[in-house]
Amino acid sequence: MKTIRAIAEMRESLADARRAGRSIGLVPTMGAFHDGHLSLIRAARAENEVVVVSLFVNPTQFGPDEDLARYPRDEARDSRLAEEAGVDYLFRPSPDAMYPDRFQTWVEVEQLAAGLESEARPGHFRGVATVCLKLFNIVQPHRAYFGQKDAQQASVVRRMVRDLDLPLEMRVLPIIRDADGLALSSRNVYLTAQQRHDALTLPRALRAGLEAWRRGADPIAAACRGLEGLDVDYVSVADLDGPTLAAAVRIGQTRLIDNVRLEEEASAS
Repeated sequence: MKTIRAIAEMRESLADARRAGRSIGLVPTMGAFHDGHLSLIRAARAENEVVVVSLFVNPTQFGPDEDLARYPRDEARDSRLAEEAGVDYLFRPSPDAMYPDRFQTWVEVEQLAAGLESEARPGHFRGVATVCLKLFNIVQPHRAYFGQKDAQQASVVRRMVRDLDLPLEMRVLPIIRDADGLALSSRNVYLTAQQRHDALTLPRALRAGLEAWRRGADPIAAACRGLEGLDVDYVSVADLDGPTLAAAVRIGQTRLIDNVRLEEEASAS
């Protein structure tokens, strides 16, 4: 595995692969790898001849009161896991490289980026869409890999790809959960033992909402009942490439999101 920090070097390193017509897969990440990230990398490895993983804690998708400074970082561990997973290139640009002095061009996806996460995190999806477009332009992948846990993010990026006619395939893979049902997230490391126990209320409430949907009842009301006592940001059904029951809660200082795709889950039961 080769680690690259400069944008020009990243482009040059892939030039021969492009000329040879080799397929390139990109997994955009902010590091702090867990099995969810590794599932995306494994899929990219299985489906492409060249695999690029970007590791960039994107400052423009964090609000002023969010956890940018304390976001979990372990560069040595991430590098080791990426190499073990068969990554060819680990792209680790600096914020100054991605956002040079007087940077002023942004990507806005309007309707899909409204509501849900954007209510609590204004400007978040502008930062996500902009950094993803920059990564797509730098790497020029044939396929890009995202996780279903960030369902609104995946829908926003998919819409950007469609609207801007980007020549790549979006691959959105299922949520990876721990044995207890909690969706894997880099922010789970913030949770104390008691807070992690409390956090299990979130996937259970979403399952209750799914069961209500299957019975023809209100999934939002069912999920809300299951979240009583927690600090809830939202519970909503949104069209995120299909009807999706999504929720966000705060456990102590940690904000967790999760979702279930109602039609797919219902048909799989």
